[in-house]
Amino acid sequence: MLELGQGQGQAPADDLVKDITEAEFMAEVVDGSQTVPVIVDFWAPWCGPCKQLGPALEEAVRAAKGAVRMVKVNVDEAQMIAGQLRIQSIPTVYAFWQGQPVDGFQGALPGSELKAFIERVVTAAGGDASGGLDDAIAAAEEMLEQGAAADAVQVFAAILEEDPMNAKAYGGMVRSYIAAGDLEQAEAALNGAPVEISKSPELEAAHAQLELAKQAANAGPVAELTAAVEANPDDHQARYDLAQALYAKGDGQAAVDHLLELFRRDREWNDGAAKAQLFTIFEALKPNDPVVLNGRRKLSSMIFA
Repeated sequence: MLELGQGQGQAPADDLVKDITEAEFMAEVVDGSQTVPVIVDFWAPWCGPCKQLGPALEEAVRAAKGAVRMVKVNVDEAQMIAGQLRIQSIPTVYAFWQGQPVDGFQGALPGSELKAFIERVVTAAGGDASGGLDDAIAAAEEMLEQGAAADAVQVFAAILEEDPMNAKAYGGMVRSYIAAGDLEQAEAALNGAPVEISKSPELEAAHAQLELAKQAANAGPVAELTAAVEANPDDHQARYDLAQALYAKGDGQAAVDHLLELFRRDREWNDGAAKAQLFTIFEALKPNDPVVLNGRRKLSSMIFA
């Protein structure tokens, strides 16, 4: 059973629900969702279903005891934000985590579905539904950090024998295989995870790391790609390839910087490849990594500018 209130952060009880203006959106939602998920209720005074949904959603948020916050945005007074997020009808609800929408719905929902929505948001933000094996997982993670990938695999496998639905252990096993250079086995482990946990944050992160590891195997020479970008800053393919090569060499910050620059120059290039690659890197790294925190903030500033 998901224990609400046990995620990455917790909001003060007296600050769980508030009305905000368009000018407050960046601070309350983009910045505010860095540690606690923020649910945004887009409504209007003339909207009948909004009057039905609002109190029920507030009740569900308060029942989560600080695991999430909620802000209410009057679309009549915040037309720019509503346009940027392509709000077509109201009520519309978005959940933001670390500056980005991670879930949402339109229309009024019954209480049971609102509770399930809150639980999904908490899980997406790192809420922990497992228990009892945390010490073993921590030990395996320490082995992995120290370079003992093979030993970490064995510990994660033992944990999965006890708890086959443990997303942290599955994610750790995949990452251990990646660290050992066995991408084929990593993919097999990822594909073998139960469908019920296949979309968990731990497995999403492992999937992102696997994708980046595959890219690293085909990464081009950094020096040549750097020269190509310097010779022609609008060579988007060269900049994109350079970002991949830099990440493969362990320079995540430089990779993110080049992808942000590519997004600034042409956000639609190659079907939004820069944004997609940024999200892959953000998912692969730890949520509190400065590269992720700064990168998400800069990307959000560009999107909502």
